[in-house]
Amino acid sequence: METNKSSPKDASSVPRPAPAETGDGSGAPSRNAARDAAPADEAPEADVQPKVQIDDLHFWYGDTHALNGISMRVLPNRVTALIGPSGCGKSTLLRCINRMNELIQGTTLEGTIVVDGQDIYAPNTDPVMVRRRIGMVFQKPNPFPKTIYENVAWGATINGYTGDMDALVEHSLRQAALWDEVKDRLDANAYNLSGGQQQRLCIARALAVDPNVILMDEPASALDPIATSKVEETIADLKSDYTIVIVTHNMQQASRISDETAFLYMGTLVEMNRTDRLFTRPQNDRTEAYVTGRFG
Repeated sequence: METNKSSPKDASSVPRPAPAETGDGSGAPSRNAARDAAPADEAPEADVQPKVQIDDLHFWYGDTHALNGISMRVLPNRVTALIGPSGCGKSTLLRCINRMNELIQGTTLEGTIVVDGQDIYAPNTDPVMVRRRIGMVFQKPNPFPKTIYENVAWGATINGYTGDMDALVEHSLRQAALWDEVKDRLDANAYNLSGGQQQRLCIARALAVDPNVILMDEPASALDPIATSKVEETIADLKSDYTIVIVTHNMQQASRISDETAFLYMGTLVEMNRTDRLFTRPQNDRTEAYVTGRFG
């Protein structure tokens, strides 16, 4: 595997551009987010410390420049949706936030990602700890070939959890809105669950290791409408305790469940704003063309 460019650097050697002055006075980076024309009363909260701060992020698969100078802030206890056409870099950006891309041979990253004030690509940062604190739910449900109980308990067990495991499993399944459906069959194989139940089990598995941030890569794209609705309800309930970043191709889904939306196109961040404003009053012509269905 090729060494990630950011890994050997001291955090201080990575350029951190000062936030550009914006017309809304928020201080949020605006080098590739078209928010400058927004009225001041529409600005994201300037006094809220971001949960995730991304500055001038570049990412390559070999010679392919997949992300080009992404700068954005993700606020705590919100659902932030990443939208854009296929191949625009949504999933790549998501996986950068928990260092999963560096598991792919030949990839390179430059820039800074700070989570809870810590540069997650600093040389002294443990990537395993990063992936534990920043959970991931994938597009297709991927339960382990184990019982429902063991699926939820697995991560906590390998991380040395010494508390009441039964209580932890129940709490995690309740948070994922699955407890009432499986409480009488915790010893059943997880593969016996429906697709929607398996996805909520994967959410419970991620919650059991007590993450700070949850990343979701199109978590409902393989589900039927009823299962999708339950997953969306679960996401809405979880944001009071977690910060969630979700990739979705479904703009209706983004408008239903997210608080803020970022539109990516060809590896750049075109626009980021509160979801209702991005969909009803986009500041960039490309954003308007995409959300109105003229391309994508």
